Amino acid sequence: MADRNTFLNQIREQAARGRAHRVAVNPQATAAAAYVGGGADPVGTLLAEWTAAGGRGLRVAGAVAAREFIGQWLDRCVARSALIWNHPLLEQLDVAAVLDARGVALLTSHDLERRTPGERWPAALAADVGITSVNWAVAETGSLALCAGPGQGRAVSLLPPGYLAIVEPGQIVPDLFDLFERIEPCKPELPSNITLVTGPSKTGDIELKLTTGVHGPGDVTLLVVE
Repeated sequence: MADRNTFLNQIREQAARGRAHRVAVNPQATAAAAYVGGGADPVGTLLAEWTAAGGRGLRVAGAVAAREFIGQWLDRCVARSALIWNHPLLEQLDVAAVLDARGVALLTSHDLERRTPGERWPAALAADVGITSVNWAVAETGSLALCAGPGQGRAVSLLPPGYLAIVEPGQIVPDLFDLFERIEPCKPELPSNITLVTGPSKTGDIELKLTTGVHGPGDVTLLVVE
């Protein structure tokens, strides 16, 4: 009986520590999210919630500033190869030119899809970073909604250790209810997969020790281009 009580007490203590860690990941960001709540600044709310979950986030004005930041991010990641979505926003910002200027090998989702499985997955697994836009971003939870489709494969946001999502304010919705309202009209042609990304990959073991980057990128950045 004593061993059982000791075991249960340990679980209670670890659970209490886990809950405390969850609300104190980034107290400043959490406070900022509360301050801008209610839709007054959806970009600020999105970034505050995203950083509270352990991600990095920044808002910039215009394409020039966006390309400058992307270049700095690639340098920080020491990127030599990148997976990238085929997406109008990424084309508008000419992200491919930024990669080329730094000698980063580029592999688009379309390029990946054209390869045989034997060629596709080694190339995807070798990429240092992944770059996508999003279908929607949820301000209330700091989540990115990514719908799999032609030129927008799941591997880009899941496999590389470094991940960058680039968003415009028009892609931001207030909360999950608004997200579902936008997904509903897609029936019956729903995508094969819809992924919600909220900060870096996290997992907890039986002792409730939080570990990042085990099942996906551990270094995730959100760039909002206004």
